[in-house]
Amino acid sequence: MFVESVGRWVAWGILLQVGLGVSAGSCPPRCSCRLETKEVICSGKHLNSIPEGFPGDAKHVDLSYNKIRTVGRRQFSGLHELQDLDLSDNMISMIEVEAFQGLQNLRTLRIKNNRLKILPVGVFSGLSGLRFLDLSQNEILVFLDYTFRETVNLQTLDAEENDLVFISQRAFFGLQSLQELNINRSNLTSIPTEALSQLQSLTYLRMLRLTVSTLPNNAFRRLHRLRTLILANWPSLDTVAGNSLIGLNLTALVISSCNLSAVPYSALRHLSYLRFLDLSYNPITVIQGHLLRDLLRLQELHLAGGNLLRIVPGAFKGLASLRMLNLTSNQLTTLEESTLHSVGNLQVLRLDGNPLSCDCRLLWVVRRRLRLNFDGRQPTCSSPDTVRQREFRDFSEKELPRVFTCRPARILDRRPQEARVEDGTTVLFSCKADGDPAPSVTWISSHRNVVSPAGRIRVLPNGTLEVRFAQVHDSGTYQCLAGNAAGNDSITVGLYVKGGSRNRTIPFFTEEDWLEPPIPQATNSSAQLAKPYPFDAKTLIIATTMGFLSFLSSVAICFIFMFFWSQSKGQIKHTATIDFVPRSSMGGGGDGGDGGRFTMKLI
Repeated sequence: MFVESVGRWVAWGILLQVGLGVSAGSCPPRCSCRLETKEVICSGKHLNSIPEGFPGDAKHVDLSYNKIRTVGRRQFSGLHELQDLDLSDNMISMIEVEAFQGLQNLRTLRIKNNRLKILPVGVFSGLSGLRFLDLSQNEILVFLDYTFRETVNLQTLDAEENDLVFISQRAFFGLQSLQELNINRSNLTSIPTEALSQLQSLTYLRMLRLTVSTLPNNAFRRLHRLRTLILANWPSLDTVAGNSLIGLNLTALVISSCNLSAVPYSALRHLSYLRFLDLSYNPITVIQGHLLRDLLRLQELHLAGGNLLRIVPGAFKGLASLRMLNLTSNQLTTLEESTLHSVGNLQVLRLDGNPLSCDCRLLWVVRRRLRLNFDGRQPTCSSPDTVRQREFRDFSEKELPRVFTCRPARILDRRPQEARVEDGTTVLFSCKADGDPAPSVTWISSHRNVVSPAGRIRVLPNGTLEVRFAQVHDSGTYQCLAGNAAGNDSITVGLYVKGGSRNRTIPFFTEEDWLEPPIPQATNSSAQLAKPYPFDAKTLIIATTMGFLSFLSSVAICFIFMFFWSQSKGQIKHTATIDFVPRSSMGGGGDGGDGGRFTMKLI
């Protein structure tokens, strides 16, 4: 059959060349026809409309790069064997309903880079065999209900770079076979959740350059077959709800070039099948410890181009399958071995583009420099000055113990500190430490709890312990721990608080002292005590105002009570008539005297 078909096309070509029995419409004017592949090439021929005279058995028609403005109804009727139609890069602003009717064998339709603003319902009527549809780079504003109803076998829909402001809830109705959807650079301000829920066979979803600020809960419900989700270049996205990705069985997730200030741990904890995670180019500053342990199958983690300052020890604990960690172009000064505890299968580590401090904390990386893959980009030292700009591969094994060193933490002032005070007094205990790298200072309270930087008992930024308005139950010993990668040091201080009289005035502090009390100079006393202050003007004004408001409230309540009480007594009479008998002027008993009457009026 194939040989016979080729023979017929060859014979048709020969007849065309010699001008024997060939109809003038066998190949459209200004187009070229390739007999062996059954292609009609009309690309870049300055056509203003779709030509006529296509061969009836043509399988591929290319009308791209012309000036076509309209596609009429049943424009391609008769091309029952057509499989590929390209209308890209024209000026098409109108496609009539049933424009492609009769093309039941069409597999690929490209209408890229035209001027379409709306797609009438029924425009894709008859395309039951369509597999790929490219509508990118148009001006489409909305996808109406049932727009794609008859494209039941469509597998890929590319709708990138349109002006979409709305996708109707049933716009994707009928796309039960769609596997890939691309939406890029649209004006959508929310996730079209209801519309997407129609795509229950979707495996790949890419949404780029949207103006969405929040990823809400259940944003992608019913997409149980979705495996790859790409959300990139959303500059307003700063919130990812904890259940936004629930129900998904993703293997690849990209949320990059957004405005996330922290890793969305809650949203990620459901994704136990995830293998690829990219959170690059977000203003994330810290990776917390032990919060990614649910990603048991994760193999690649990308956190490039962020604001990472610190990775807490144990941050990647439990990621036993991790093969690649990309931390390039952040603000990291080190990467301690404890952060990658239990990640023994790591093969690729990207640390380039960070201001790395080459001390003992990075010694474990340098020692693996020959077998650890840096993906062709060697990390470089930023400090100390003696090795600035040197790449890890340049160090010899001999100089490693000499260069990559640390100085253990040491508390400078180890003199005993003990305070015996009455309750209500504020006490300060000093704990200054030195070391390389700079040690961290931690205070342990008398109840064996870590003291936080906030609260009545707190640690100040300079490492000083502050106990404000000391109470009896604050008594006990407090321990200061200073530590770095090279070692630890500690001291113990004592606080003993005696209960005072009940009418004792508790001192008030000025606003500046409340926020950051000054540290007194060292004296011969066993502890540093902050002097109490008397009431200031602000305190008196506040107290007076509160008292005055309380007085007015009491008066108002009394008036309201009197008003309702008087209403309950019924109508009040405003006049009264009084009868009386005047006493005799001679002092008699008044027998037979005339009485009198007068009326009183209540004003």
